[in-house]
Amino acid sequence: MGSGPKVHVQTLRGAKSVMAVMLLLLLSWDSCSSSSSSSVAASVTYDHRALIVNGKRRILISGSIHYPRSTPGMWPDLIQKAKDGGLDVIQTYVFWNGHEPSPGKYYFEDRYDLVRFIKLVQQAGLYVHLRIGPYVCAEWNFGGFPVWLKFVPGIVFRTDNEPFKAAMQRFTEKIVNMMKAENLFESQGGPIILSQVENEFGPVEWEIGAPGKAYSKWAADMAVGLGTGVPWVMCKQEDAPDPVIDTCNGYYCENFKPNRDYKPKMWTEAWTGWYTEFGGAIPHRPVEDLAYSVARFIQNGGSFVNYYMYHGGTNFGRTSGGPFIATSYDYDAPIDEFGLPREKKWRHLKDLHEAIKLCESALVSSNATVLSLGNKQEAHVFTAESGACAAFLANYDPNYSVKVTFRGRQYDLPPWSVSILPDCKTAVFNTARIGAQSSLMKMTPLGKTFSWQSYNEETPSADDSDTTEMEGLLEQINITRDASDYLWYMTDIVIEPDEAFLKNGQYPVLTVWSAGHALHVFINSQLSGTVYGGLENPKLTFNDNLKLNAGINKLSLLSIAVGLPNVGLHFETWNAGVLGPVTLKGLNSGTWNLTNWKWSYKVCTLCACSFSMIT
Repeated sequence: MGSGPKVHVQTLRGAKSVMAVMLLLLLSWDSCSSSSSSSVAASVTYDHRALIVNGKRRILISGSIHYPRSTPGMWPDLIQKAKDGGLDVIQTYVFWNGHEPSPGKYYFEDRYDLVRFIKLVQQAGLYVHLRIGPYVCAEWNFGGFPVWLKFVPGIVFRTDNEPFKAAMQRFTEKIVNMMKAENLFESQGGPIILSQVENEFGPVEWEIGAPGKAYSKWAADMAVGLGTGVPWVMCKQEDAPDPVIDTCNGYYCENFKPNRDYKPKMWTEAWTGWYTEFGGAIPHRPVEDLAYSVARFIQNGGSFVNYYMYHGGTNFGRTSGGPFIATSYDYDAPIDEFGLPREKKWRHLKDLHEAIKLCESALVSSNATVLSLGNKQEAHVFTAESGACAAFLANYDPNYSVKVTFRGRQYDLPPWSVSILPDCKTAVFNTARIGAQSSLMKMTPLGKTFSWQSYNEETPSADDSDTTEMEGLLEQINITRDASDYLWYMTDIVIEPDEAFLKNGQYPVLTVWSAGHALHVFINSQLSGTVYGGLENPKLTFNDNLKLNAGINKLSLLSIAVGLPNVGLHFETWNAGVLGPVTLKGLNSGTWNLTNWKWSYKVCTLCACSFSMIT
């Protein structure tokens, strides 16, 4: 096969004509499988080779689209673009803190209308993988946990703890019962073919030991006991209890093996890029590498691949986690933040999916026979009893192209690539050769004249009423309950006339230790300084001179939380805000410790100083 995009396109077109009959059969079968989602007799099981939907093994291509990270008006178009890109399944998490903002009070409207989203997927003829969790991570505020959960007496998150298990089970049952009431599980004729309980718990279980293992067993038993009629998965969970399927997350999963020989090899998160942190570079993953990783997974026996993300979207409002995760959750996904196809990535993956589907009958019928084609080259050959044959020719060398001979024919394999031969003869696709034409996005004026207006918004000050007074420093989330990112800490510093507060031309030094994530320091309503944490270390220390006057000085600390952590151990212990100590050093009487003074607190819900808008 010749090299270069031009030759690749010509070869692909030729191969499509050669495989026309297979493609027609595939399209007809897909149509049947889509319409069958309305059949009450539908069922989903699995064996070692694949998920079995309505009695047929399937190679399934999936993509993550999170309903709260786009608007309902965008949903139909996003779903259609996913279908046009060759996807069979839409995967989404379920976001507990969005649906239960306070205990027992639920919200399923607007961007959180989960049922509407799933029904739109069903109308498009696609399946759904519902990752209930209810812990999701997802670079989402507090990992999807509602903050009120932190204050349940005796609670310890994600372990063998009765208060946590009770709350988790209530929410999981709430979601499952909603889906059942709308007949949305495949066993009822709906589109949901998979569910997930917990999320990437394996590393946590390893850290906490026996209580973690007991918890994962409980979670699996609880989920299976809900009787959804579809399989459950646990990702990154090597000891997933039967019949729950353990699955892989990562950039590469070709060497992953499920923990039982009779479970299918599934990839719940094939990372298309990465999230963006505030102030950080925008991550990018070349589509050639992404396609290569997917082709290797399929050639090594994989049968389910989900792109995380297929459309990343936007962290609206205060949903970013991290902390310091950006509002944009574009993720370098095939469909960008604004719902537009990232042409090169979207189209190259579309071509990959078409090539894989042409191989489906052979892939689901047998395990691969692996043949060496060279020092770093292999052929993976699948042969069905019907005579169908498919081959994947891989070159693992990252630097050099090679010519290989397979069944008497020569094939050119670029570095770090896989060629797909749906008939074991004709290479219709190579992961390193971009046949899709890329295009530049062009912004077109709408013909309407826009004018800018700017105005200052009155900022609630630290001197406003409705403050709470307490002895000592209080943790921020304990007061705000995450209703706001902002909390004022206020106290008075009284300088007596005989107190020397200016030595050698230097004012005393104020030191503030904080759990994060940002801090503005005011003295007598004047900004004295600002300090920020970061993604890797959100804790911070303010250390600077404080210009004090004789008499009463009002010290006001505006503490800012920039998203709560979304990953780690012991969520119930995580803190934000000024925890102390707070000291003032350099006065005539020595160092003052302000930590246990009387402090006033005020939750600030409108702390933006100004903003601009288009009218």
